[in-house]
Amino acid sequence: MIKQLDSSYNESVANLESSRTKLGSEYARILEGAKKQAENLRRQIIGSSRLAARNKQLVLIETAVNDAFEKAKTKLRSSDKQEVYKILITKMLEESIAAIGADEVILQCNRNDFDLVKKAIANLSNKNVRMTLSEQPINVIGGIRLRSVDGSTTYDNTLDSRIERFKPLIRKNIVQMLRSEE
Repeated sequence: MIKQLDSSYNESVANLESSRTKLGSEYARILEGAKKQAENLRRQIIGSSRLAARNKQLVLIETAVNDAFEKAKTKLRSSDKQEVYKILITKMLEESIAAIGADEVILQCNRNDFDLVKKAIANLSNKNVRMTLSEQPINVIGGIRLRSVDGSTTYDNTLDSRIERFKPLIRKNIVQMLRSEE
């Protein structure tokens, strides 16, 4: 009987040691899994925070860029049109005529540029194209809009459209300047 008790006791101790080893490895496995889960969660939180910060930064940059464009447009509207602008109008007229390629065109401009455009038409040496200045002003900062008489082709060479065409390039340069300051 004592032999049997000793045998049972030894068996119980062996089972206990075996269970302790299994529990230790199970505990280590659970702990390792929890650490990996915590690390993944940490990375996810950091990634989300970075993304949210980047989105806020982009919104702020976009707002600043749009404000800069609006200020520039306001400044262009309120500025007096100097000699440089007269030269620009003539170049815009030449570009527009070349782009349209029609024999007869109608020009449109804002009310303030009417006399200036009229003089540019008179001074232009292109006798192959008949140009008519529309009496109806357009609501733009400056520049001209040209269309063929039949209305099939229009070339918008206003300051407004030029600003819009160059906006992505200007925006890119502004963003690069802002990021280099960081």
